[in-house]
Amino acid sequence: MSQPFLQIDGLAKRFPSGKDDTLTVFENVDFDIEKGEFVCIIGHSGCGKSTIMNVLAGLDEPTDGVVTMDGREVSGPSLERGVVFQNYSLLPWLTALKNVTFGVKARHPDWSAERIRQHSYKFLEMVGLTNGAEHRKPSQLSGGMRQRVSIARAFATEPKLLLLDEPFGALDALTRGTIQDELLRIWQDSGQTVFMITHDVDEAILLADRILLMSNGPFAQVAESVVIDIPRPRKRTEMVHHPAYYKIRNHLVDFLSSRSAEIAASPREKDGSRRQPPTVRPGAEDDSPAPDAESARPHLVSLAG
Repeated sequence: MSQPFLQIDGLAKRFPSGKDDTLTVFENVDFDIEKGEFVCIIGHSGCGKSTIMNVLAGLDEPTDGVVTMDGREVSGPSLERGVVFQNYSLLPWLTALKNVTFGVKARHPDWSAERIRQHSYKFLEMVGLTNGAEHRKPSQLSGGMRQRVSIARAFATEPKLLLLDEPFGALDALTRGTIQDELLRIWQDSGQTVFMITHDVDEAILLADRILLMSNGPFAQVAESVVIDIPRPRKRTEMVHHPAYYKIRNHLVDFLSSRSAEIAASPREKDGSRRQPPTVRPGAEDDSPAPDAESARPHLVSLAG
């Protein structure tokens, strides 16, 4: 049996908290991601989502556990793992094109300058940033355009794993929807493996093959792996009419509004064995008609708590 592309075993993160005491943010985190999968992770603030991503990126070290990617243990940053942050993280003194070529040159130092430029331009074109925009510096671009540059740079370096840390959180709804569509299109063309943090349930349903649900911290854990049984390609205007949509959405909202806290309050198992989160398919084999949008509309839940 072949090993998963990305395997997380027994991950835990603890910080000093006062004299002779520690704060356990999360522990016993076990999950796998297959090559080419788009996986989102959702949970309330403080459960350690960003810390897990930093560990996957090699920017932080776990207190316990190990991350294995493509058969090798993750240790330290690598160009094989690309990261897109919410705050763009662009070099302000370089143009959009040069921000992308900077990453491509580091990834392919043996390429000619012209090949690097053409490769970088192709990815800027994919996110709709040509016709002069490629020559502007970040200060001359809108927030949405800056995030497009970040996405183009990440994909252009062709990492084995793309990590997205709430990349659309600071964008308005219209811009967010446009870039989500572009991200999906590039991902489908590239076969990239993606792990993404989001606070938006609908965004996760639109983008993901699976959604990992984290219980509340401290002592958070990945409690469920929810399979999104909605065929691709997905369009947000059509997705809400799919029979599985509201079942999936209500399942996610119910977890975030009540079950995540209940799991956090339950006794913890500490035998150290590997436990994959249970796989849940709330929308599987559902042939019933889509519910009326008003009668089935789930209540809202804030993830800021």
